[in-house]
Amino acid sequence: MSQFSSSTSTSERFSDPQPHESGSDENLEVEEDGHLTLRALVSTKEAGVIIGKAGKNVAELRDSTGVKAGVSKVVQGVHDRVLTVTGSLDGVAKAYGLIAQTLLENPISPTTPPISPSSTGFNNQAVTTLRLLISHNLMGTVIGRQGAKIKHIQDTSGVRMTASKALLPQSTERVVEVRGSVEAIHLAVKEISQCLLEDKERAYGTILYNPTKATNQQQQQQQQQQQPMSPSSRRNSSILRTGNGTDFSERRTSQQFLNNPNVRTQNISIPSDMVGCIIGKGGTKISEIRRLSGSRISIAKMPHDESGERMFTIQGTPESNERALYLLYGQLENEKERRLRGVMDSEDVLEEEAPEAFM
Repeated sequence: MSQFSSSTSTSERFSDPQPHESGSDENLEVEEDGHLTLRALVSTKEAGVIIGKAGKNVAELRDSTGVKAGVSKVVQGVHDRVLTVTGSLDGVAKAYGLIAQTLLENPISPTTPPISPSSTGFNNQAVTTLRLLISHNLMGTVIGRQGAKIKHIQDTSGVRMTASKALLPQSTERVVEVRGSVEAIHLAVKEISQCLLEDKERAYGTILYNPTKATNQQQQQQQQQQQPMSPSSRRNSSILRTGNGTDFSERRTSQQFLNNPNVRTQNISIPSDMVGCIIGKGGTKISEIRRLSGSRISIAKMPHDESGERMFTIQGTPESNERALYLLYGQLENEKERRLRGVMDSEDVLEEEAPEAFM
């Protein structure tokens, strides 16, 4: 929804505490009754429109769709907030359609006139954009083989969808922009939600994007870069750089490590053909991930089922495990982009050689 830029008069104090700020392991939560949670990024001004004066808009949204909906609290210096909608598939899709409608009725830009509903619905020419948050693990489900699924969603709903290539900071979520009319967005969100429900197991291990946390992390990194390193810190960092079994961080015994009450264990599945890129030559990549995250990471020697995926077991504090997952998925993303560039380069070569084949 980045096309909106100026302010609107709303009450910010009715932001709902229900949305996940951090700590959850899933982008998509599926209850026993089939309910799901779908999140989106909104600007602070857009959040004000969605909430409405004295919380009127968000209350009406809940009443008309049966969903639970809310926006994360305002944090000084953080421009984005997270909108969270939980409910049935139909309820969530209808809710996002109504959110798009509310944004069109209450434009933030003073140069954009408000759109009024007609007898047949909304002006088909009026469009807005949603920025959905989708787990990196589930992007393949939404895009489909050779882009078939995302093309189907666009063709049947009339929206335009753009998936970001990069992971959001300190998370394993990516942004999928969905641009279209109110009805088109409603249909597209329904299709996307159906995809996520059908492949819900892959959502496990997702690190949710938290704008506040990401901003704080950036500030800490800037402060660390500005501070001179003490001699003792330099000695410790020289030990940590090795990334092998003799690292300073690995000198605790296994029993001491596991007895730590803060240690958590998480398991994720990685396609077998991608394991090599995570391990790296001589184990350099996986050693670096262990060192930077502080977590212990073990890799199954064989696939655990017919999917051909191998299990990664991550052990550490919640914070360490989050860093490990972020680094692991980042490495996967880099490898996918490298392979995609290789395919595209090969296609370019074939196109250049093709005319000669017919000479």
